[in-house]
Amino acid sequence: MTADAFGTGQAGDKAFPPAGELTYEQARDELIETVRILELGQMSLDESLHYWERGEELAHRCEELLAGASRRIEEALAQRSENHSSPDDEPQ
Repeated sequence: MTADAFGTGQAGDKAFPPAGELTYEQARDELIETVRILELGQMSLDESLHYWERGEELAHRCEELLAGASRRIEEALAQRSENHSSPDDEPQ
């Protein structure tokens, strides 16, 4: 299986890895593919709902990872600010 393929090739609930185990890039790429599949509209209601639910899981995973990255950036900027401030910078 190539790195660009999604799923295990097995039908059912175990067809896709848990969203919580995916990197941001993996979740984003699978979400894009899921949206494309849903936009085709060529499946049953049950299949559509299954893809919709998977898309929701993937979107949540992306949001979770982006929030974590944002926190790390804010922490790094705050630490940098603290390290570069001097007693002369304090308001009087």
